[in-house]
Amino acid sequence: MDSVLIVSNTGSTMGIISSLLRSQAFSRIVTSQDGNDARRHLVDGDFDLVIIDTPLANEPGDDVALHAAENTSSGVILVVDAERLDSIASYVEDSGVFVLPKPISPELFYQAAKLLSASRARIQQIEAENQRLQKKLEETRIVGKAKCLLIERLKMTEEQAHRHIEKLAMDTRRSRLAVAEDILRRYSD
Repeated sequence: MDSVLIVSNTGSTMGIISSLLRSQAFSRIVTSQDGNDARRHLVDGDFDLVIIDTPLANEPGDDVALHAAENTSSGVILVVDAERLDSIASYVEDSGVFVLPKPISPELFYQAAKLLSASRARIQQIEAENQRLQKKLEETRIVGKAKCLLIERLKMTEEQAHRHIEKLAMDTRRSRLAVAEDILRRYSD
């Protein structure tokens, strides 16, 4: 993990959390004392971990946690009083927010941070794979359109159109996508 946003209205809690995080490999720790400022930080930068110590000065803090969980790929830890743990947890856990009781146990905190880090890394892998598949699907769609144009305009069979695109790509040392896009430009009305 590289960056963390700590949201707390008390300096002592920020100090405790910061000292717990210093033993981890964080290159950037940003602090905020209220929900509005935290939301601005979330818009301005990407954080690996967001830690919110409730209550905040201007709001309870659970809405900031939900905002972070729903609008970023950050891992989110919400620290609440032990007596409110169950009610808050039932409200935010479906959004992927980890809820920890006060006082913060260093062992539990480290476990939660490591679990969120592992989960975030896995999500990033899945997102990268999803983007790769989306790109491949778009390429297949464009090549398919080019084949249809070759079939329609040059009276080729589907197999001939496929071979034509493959051969042009090899002969010109370009991708099938680039060749297909050229065909679409040339034969589209």
